[in-house]
Amino acid sequence: MNLASVYSVIVTVIELLGALVIVAGIVLAIVLGLVTVSRGQGASAAVRVLRNVLGGAILLGLEVFVAADLIRTITEAPTVENMVSLGLIVIIRTILSFTIQIEIDGTLPWRKALLTSGASVLASGVRSAKK
Repeated sequence: MNLASVYSVIVTVIELLGALVIVAGIVLAIVLGLVTVSRGQGASAAVRVLRNVLGGAILLGLEVFVAADLIRTITEAPTVENMVSLGLIVIIRTILSFTIQIEIDGTLPWRKALLTSGASVLASGVRSAKK
């Protein structure tokens, strides 16, 4: 087994981890939304929990996918085409992350005192659902 195939397996595992994070976030969001409704907190609270947890999971999954793309680009032949491709992928995913963060927070990031990562948004959603 050569080094290129080892890197390929590593990238595949990281991509699967990113997909698993998003799927687990979907399941967790649904469960926490149902828990919120069952506690009598109302549908609006359940929707808020669903949006926050799902948005956080998507943000975290996107960050994992970017890491996989970075590893793939670094370990493959460093061509201009690969670098441009990575740049476009990072730009698209950054825009997605930015818009999801705005959707979760309801405000522009520079209006917040402290920016949060996908993991912290996910943890915040879990904490609020446990109350």
